[in-house]
Amino acid sequence: MHIRALKYLDEGKEVPADIEGSVLFHCGPIMAQRDDGSWYVVAAGPTTSARMNKLEPEFIRRFHIRAIIGKGGMSKDTVDAMKECGCVYLAATGGAAISLAEGLNRCSGNDWLDLGMAEALWRFDTNKFGPLIVAIDADGNSLYEKVNASLVRP
Repeated sequence: MHIRALKYLDEGKEVPADIEGSVLFHCGPIMAQRDDGSWYVVAAGPTTSARMNKLEPEFIRRFHIRAIIGKGGMSKDTVDAMKECGCVYLAATGGAAISLAEGLNRCSGNDWLDLGMAEALWRFDTNKFGPLIVAIDADGNSLYEKVNASLVRP
């Protein structure tokens, strides 16, 4: 999804308008389709955000992303982009895919299903989604860095 959205923007092609100022959930959801054509989420566990480090700084800057939900944190370059744009990183608990799916009460749309279920752009209405921890705030303060700094090294 990231690659296509950035490529479309560069080529002047239409990008789904609701990406602008949105919240990204680094997740490969398991979705199912009802008889009426509507979709619902079966499981929605966070994926490792570091996989997006190469694309995320540009994506944050160009689409003014407000928050990222995932697991494991992001690179310094991504955190710098987050600081510039007022974006936060919210850590979700790995292994809680069913609990997190319960907070995604309605799939309100999707784009780019040709990329496959895990890479498509999904839109969700949420209610009591979480729990989430502010792991990197909009000033770049990172729980991951604090933990790493506190480790005793021989």
